Amino acid sequence: MRTRRLKSAATAAKSAFTGWTPTNAGRFRQQLPVGRCRGFIRQQTGRLAGIGLLLAVFLLWETAVYLTGTPVYLVPAPSDILAELAANLPRLLSAGLVTLAEALAGLILGSAIGLGLAVLVTFWGRLEQGVMSLAILIKSTPIIAIAPILTIWLGFGHAPKVIITALLTFFPVLINALSGFRAVDTAILDYLHSLNASPQEIFSTARWPSARPYLFAALKVAAPLAMIGAVVAEWMGASSGLGRQMWLAYTNLDMPALFAAVFVLTLLSTAVYQSVVLLEKRFLFWQPNP
Repeated sequence: MRTRRLKSAATAAKSAFTGWTPTNAGRFRQQLPVGRCRGFIRQQTGRLAGIGLLLAVFLLWETAVYLTGTPVYLVPAPSDILAELAANLPRLLSAGLVTLAEALAGLILGSAIGLGLAVLVTFWGRLEQGVMSLAILIKSTPIIAIAPILTIWLGFGHAPKVIITALLTFFPVLINALSGFRAVDTAILDYLHSLNASPQEIFSTARWPSARPYLFAALKVAAPLAMIGAVVAEWMGASSGLGRQMWLAYTNLDMPALFAAVFVLTLLSTAVYQSVVLLEKRFLFWQPNP
């Protein structure tokens, strides 16, 4: 009987978070394509507008460089950057894959640490002050100061980059996970308490579903930060990666190469962010599209 009531509570929690109920499940899913179609049209319109804006910016950039006669070692024209991309695309993509691997490894590690600490604080509230003090201390320490130390300790391999990326990304996951675990409707918590549900059952039934939107919001912030963290770490000392390519271009005043590496970094960061968005739509399909 208690198990049946817990299952009923889980269904009630799912209904509260998503609007889903067993009686309207089929109709609920049938109504989604209409909203998705409208959202798709809005997205395509927004993308076209964004592409048009970027093209206008590049055109103005090219015209301004040409009319002012700005030297290429100060501000290269977009045509020079495209020529650099075309000439060195395999090298830049190879370096970009190294940076991407380091960023993803750091993102996974940082997210796991942040989520684990949030779960720990949820079950043992007395640890919150100590955990948050340590998290704020790490977050407040400039990465530019930590990177050289880790490079000295761990060498020029991938380990310092992964650790620095994890230090950058764990904090948003920690804060959002804690907020999500605590955002459960009090009525659901009261009902589960009335059934004498254990803390583990309350967590799996109510707190975890409540936290999922918050976690994806944190990942959308942390994913671009992971790419930045990996590049900053590579800038401090590396034998490969986009940060290494940027450092070499900077020391040689090769601005087209520097801008080309930044362009590849931007594309990779956008790809990682869009991957998180796709996962969010897959696992949180009831969320309305903006």
